[in-house]
Amino acid sequence: METERVSKSSKWFSGKSLRLSLHRRRSKSSSTLSSPNSPMSPCTPKKDSAKEDELREVFRCFDSDGDGRISALELRAYFGSIGEYMSHEEAQLAISDLDADQDNLLDFQDFSRFMKREANDNDDDMKMAFAMFEIEKGSGCITPKGLQRMLRRLGDARSYDECVAMIQAFDIDGNGVLDFYEFNQMMA
Repeated sequence: METERVSKSSKWFSGKSLRLSLHRRRSKSSSTLSSPNSPMSPCTPKKDSAKEDELREVFRCFDSDGDGRISALELRAYFGSIGEYMSHEEAQLAISDLDADQDNLLDFQDFSRFMKREANDNDDDMKMAFAMFEIEKGSGCITPKGLQRMLRRLGDARSYDECVAMIQAFDIDGNGVLDFYEFNQMMA
């Protein structure tokens, strides 16, 4: 039942517009992130605080009256502002699915809990996609050859030089390959 409730809410809260909004905010503020293979921990207290600040900023986009809670009307207004229609019934269902205290409003904790769960699911999806592009499994990098091979499998035949150019566009450290962080930037 819990999985069913979360998946219904996911339809609205994890739409491309919201994900892109969160990802763009994250990528602007975390340009110094290390790769997943780096000895530095990716979740330091400072970064956790920055992520919470970003999440609060997104929450405020939904909470138009600033009362610290998201109502069905505010939910509908937000999705309407990004060009997606949401009926009153759908808004109520999404809220009731996520509302821990059953007051028919989403507070920051409800919103945060859901978004963190969605972010973890999205990270898992990105890790699986990244692994598909690795020629040498577990190497932690995508080479031009690996990119070319996977694009060919997807029906997009590119030359080796085109793949080199694609990688160069997102190769932050200039080593000629994409690590997981650079791959995330490319996919955004």
